[in-house]
Amino acid sequence: MEIKKTDITASEFKMLNIEPLPFKIIDVREQIEFQTYNLGGENIPLGVLLSNLEDIEDWKNEELIVICQHGLRSETARRFLTRNGFKNVRNLHGGILALRKLNN
Repeated sequence: MEIKKTDITASEFKMLNIEPLPFKIIDVREQIEFQTYNLGGENIPLGVLLSNLEDIEDWKNEELIVICQHGLRSETARRFLTRNGFKNVRNLHGGILALRKLNN
């Protein structure tokens, strides 16, 4: 999978992942996946995000990083959010698996 300008790599994410976080994390995996392993942030499964966008309307100008297991669902979410007026949304390239590989 090609890295796009709208992506953030696992190594970039790791460098920026300091307290307090300079961005909000939206994890679009299903709740069971989130409970098994997560990076914190808001767990908003992709299907819920697509139908309940008004719940996060006040985040339109925030820096958002969207994550999932492999980076595919989060790319769908990134495109959806961008089309709906969210200004600064990035996708974790390779997803949580890429980040976990980096940490091993």
